[in-house]
Amino acid sequence: MRITRWLPALLILCVIATPALAQQAPFDIPLLKLDSKAGGGQSLSLSLQTLILMTGLTLLPSLLLVTTSFTRIIITLSILRQALGTQQTPPNQVLVGLALFMTLFVMMPTFKQINDTALAPYTAGQIKIEEAGSRSMDVMKTFMLRQTRQSDLMMIAELQGDGAYPSPEAVPITVVVPAFILSELRTGFTIGFLIFLPFLVIDIVVASVLMSLGMMMLSPTLVSLPFKLLMFVIVDGWAMTVNSLVESFTKV
Repeated sequence: MRITRWLPALLILCVIATPALAQQAPFDIPLLKLDSKAGGGQSLSLSLQTLILMTGLTLLPSLLLVTTSFTRIIITLSILRQALGTQQTPPNQVLVGLALFMTLFVMMPTFKQINDTALAPYTAGQIKIEEAGSRSMDVMKTFMLRQTRQSDLMMIAELQGDGAYPSPEAVPITVVVPAFILSELRTGFTIGFLIFLPFLVIDIVVASVLMSLGMMMLSPTLVSLPFKLLMFVIVDGWAMTVNSLVESFTKV
């Protein structure tokens, strides 16, 4: 009740204060502005630098995922879940979490090399941020080239209009990243196909047995699911899958 009683008075004050505010100078918010330097150059304002930094931070997770081992791991785990026929078990959060920690495990030597060659010298003031970024990119490019097929690399290079490169250091990052993603997709589907085969055999055997017994109304998927889960648990399937994925990166 008190708020409604004072509401007309507040409206009157706002009407009276509006002309006074209009006569004042507008607020100077340097959001997108270039500041002139004493030597004649120009620099980005602090607000614009913050905007660029925030934009880069939103793109950084996607860039990290496509330039690391995450793509191969998550594709293999997703195909494994479909081969088991367990629908949403394990849920997506569990698969993504497992893929992230496996990615961290696989990429740990690369991240350690980046820290030793780029981050540590930069924090010590020995190199500039441009040099640190260049060294980090070189380390990541070395990892990606080690996992990239030559055919994929040549295809992307031809699409860009380049010929054969004299050395791995001469390959631009714009060619390495898409070639690496294509190679990871192909490798992930290849590993997933090999994992899918045993479960497909179980499905075929169960469907044939049910057909021979005349149980055509019974779903073969419902009957084969316990056998697939039993086989997967007996052979310790999760440990074998994780071991195979890690070895696929180390044995190159």
